[in-house]
Amino acid sequence: MSQQTLESFGAYRKSRELFDEVVGDLRLLDEIPACWKLIGQQIASADSICANIEEGHGRRIGKEYLQFLLYSRGSARETRGRYERLSHWLPSSLVEKRIDLCDEIIAILTSTIHTLETRHQRSPLK
Repeated sequence: MSQQTLESFGAYRKSRELFDEVVGDLRLLDEIPACWKLIGQQIASADSICANIEEGHGRRIGKEYLQFLLYSRGSARETRGRYERLSHWLPSSLVEKRIDLCDEIIAILTSTIHTLETRHQRSPLK
């Protein structure tokens, strides 16, 4: 499957957008020592959304692809939850926008996962 096909997957496009936003958002917290560990974790979880979609895309068949989408969805939930906790330091309007973007990614991944599970119930995953 081509890179162009990967770029057309809505969850991937939105996860790339989210990663860029996370990097920008967390620059606001660079001067707060209490946030340093959270910054690293948030960047890692946002990166993991993209990375797992990319790795799964390379295995576009069977159980492995589905498993990487599940990992990606878990990372999106982690990123979402951490934004809620970062609301102590980030503006609420920014946090709401990022949570909405995470929810969009989670919804696309959930729909895709459901479709693949349904399809593979008819023909077992390899």
